[in-house]
Amino acid sequence: MNRQWKGISTYAVFLILICLVLVFFEGRLQDRPAYSWQQFEKMAQEGTITAASIRPNKETPTGSVEFTLKDGSMGNTYVLDTTQAEQFLKEAGVAYDVAQIEQPGFFETYGMSLVLCGLMLFFIVMTMGRNGGGSNAKMMDFGKSHAQMTSTENAKTGFKDVAGLEEEKGELEEIVDFLRNPGRYTRVGARIPKGVLLVGPPGTGKTLIAKAVAGEAGVPFFSISGSDFVEMFVGVGASRVRDLFASAKKNAPCIVFIDEIDAVARRRGAGMGGGHDEREQTLNQLLVEMDG
Repeated sequence: MNRQWKGISTYAVFLILICLVLVFFEGRLQDRPAYSWQQFEKMAQEGTITAASIRPNKETPTGSVEFTLKDGSMGNTYVLDTTQAEQFLKEAGVAYDVAQIEQPGFFETYGMSLVLCGLMLFFIVMTMGRNGGGSNAKMMDFGKSHAQMTSTENAKTGFKDVAGLEEEKGELEEIVDFLRNPGRYTRVGARIPKGVLLVGPPGTGKTLIAKAVAGEAGVPFFSISGSDFVEMFVGVGASRVRDLFASAKKNAPCIVFIDEIDAVARRRGAGMGGGHDEREQTLNQLLVEMDG
């Protein structure tokens, strides 16, 4: 709820600032009533106007006439030709002066654009901060692994939870014993297999028995789908493989389970891109990590 109110307040402040800026510039542009040229002619001929000031534009004959009425109020009108306006005031007997063409100040020229850009920047920064870093943080995490880790405290699945598969469980017992007592094997020069390939149709318990191995050995369990490595951007899959194995090395000994590995582990050179195919780069990096 607090986060929702913060988001609403940010939008409210942004809209209020825009309204204030628009009101400020609107007030500067319309600080006196505007009259049509016909109304101006009629008031001048009736003697309602006591004084006028012609303000020509810089590069065109257009401009404006600011005038004072008998009651002391001010007004202005826009003209297409300041020379004709000057001639008309002279004929109407209205005292007038011609203001010098003033160069617009920096703020008058770029003020609105700068303020609006500042408000947009403020809005973007606030949005990025609310999203925990925004797109930059997402870009930094783009090459990160999407693997889910089950810690030893939460790894409660064991062989007792797997119905059947007695032959498979018997073969995996050796890996469990190696993870529990690695010194017994390393003393005699034995090495644990780099991996175990579980093959079978969906729903036959491949993921469950992999979790059971981690639970029996008491080691962390990393789980990820092979399709999570494949992206449209070249190099992302290999980067995610490196990040996955870097996390696994920090939590060694552990088990890395890649479901649906056939999404990336195809015959090399079979992709449309040949040796530069994204899947092939991902597979090559996977083989490098397993070899290490």
